[in-house]
Amino acid sequence: MIALLQYPLQVTKAFRQSIAYLPSLLALGYFLVGLLAVVPHEGLISMPGWLEFVRFNDTDTLRTLLSTLIAGMISLVVFSFSMVMSVLSQAGGQFSHKLVFGLVTERHHQWVLGNYLGTILFILMLLMVPDNTVTPDTWRSLAAYLGVVMVIHCLALFVYFIHKASQTVQVNSVVAGLHLATSHSLASLKHRQQSPRYMRVAATIPPAAPTSCHRTEIRSRQTGFIQNANFAKLAELAANIEGVIYLNFSPGDFTLDDFPLLYVDAPSGLDSEWVDEVLANMLYGEGESIEDMHVHGLTQLMEMAVKALSPGINDPGTARLCVNQLTDLLRRRLDFDPCNALVDEHNRLRVTWPAESFESLIYRVFTPILHYGHDDVTIGLSLLKALKSLSLYAEGAERRLLQAYAERVIGALADAADHRLDRDFISARLNSGEHRLELPDHLGYRE
Repeated sequence: MIALLQYPLQVTKAFRQSIAYLPSLLALGYFLVGLLAVVPHEGLISMPGWLEFVRFNDTDTLRTLLSTLIAGMISLVVFSFSMVMSVLSQAGGQFSHKLVFGLVTERHHQWVLGNYLGTILFILMLLMVPDNTVTPDTWRSLAAYLGVVMVIHCLALFVYFIHKASQTVQVNSVVAGLHLATSHSLASLKHRQQSPRYMRVAATIPPAAPTSCHRTEIRSRQTGFIQNANFAKLAELAANIEGVIYLNFSPGDFTLDDFPLLYVDAPSGLDSEWVDEVLANMLYGEGESIEDMHVHGLTQLMEMAVKALSPGINDPGTARLCVNQLTDLLRRRLDFDPCNALVDEHNRLRVTWPAESFESLIYRVFTPILHYGHDDVTIGLSLLKALKSLSLYAEGAERRLLQAYAERVIGALADAADHRLDRDFISARLNSGEHRLELPDHLGYRE
């Protein structure tokens, strides 16, 4: 039963995240207003006599006005979105292509599109529903004037649309948007883990099941990104059978059909209905959702930096900007250690899942930037500064990791600096600023 209810919930969530969500709601609102304008109202609504001056003299004048308005609106829609698609296609050449669809689906773009479509729908209803009188009545005339007001409103939205579209593709705006979305995702994860039911275990999948239980493998039934899972519901299902669920994937992973998705240790066998409910609580999605997984935000910032370092773009300034934002996000990640297990009210383990380690994050986001920017001394120094800043917030194994990675960056700087001036410039900055790493005082000189 729960599995059947999950599908409409997933469809509803996909619709809310699609570009059609706000336009559909706004178009529905305009449709209701248009329906109110064209339905017969004799005997229901009496218009005051002083409004007689707004009536049109003949029906042809009214229809000509409405035809002109709808033609202008269609032209405005075509021009607006041909312009924005041209801008976004250029942005796709400068940024990661993953960002382009996100820019199109921003709420303010959807709001403008919904008002455009709603206005066209309203005027079209006035044109399609005939007025059998010789001269339009006051009600229909007022509806036409309302159509004029809607078109003027759309002209104002057109100016707003151009302004927002031009701002959307600016580097600073894109980077700041990714940083903000990833920060919210990290804050949400940290807040969720304040519950005492979340904890961290050393191994997410033990090597063998206890003697009192036997282990059952459950395979996936579809291909796609598992953005997240309903851990609380999975823990409840595990408690119902007095078992433990071991997820074999990290949230955000791409899994294949018939993939060993999870293992269950339980005293007895599993029935098909229980398995269906477990699989129904795996939340699939298209693409990479930053809202569900902060790692995707870090990855997209890294991809922007790598794109900026490509020979076709050659924009190291954008790459350094991304490194700065990545440094702040990694510092926020150091504030807490993500949990990978959920226990029940009796403190018994019920669900475990692999969690992305800090070491994996550092390697994921800094290694590609170092690889593609190894010939640029400023990129190496920017990465070194990031590692030194992070060392102020790291302890134990995490600081040792930063130390090892800093030595790797210094090695790359030494390989890139052939000239004496370059090596002097780098040496003067190796130990500059506050940090807790053990770094050399100079690179030395090559013969």
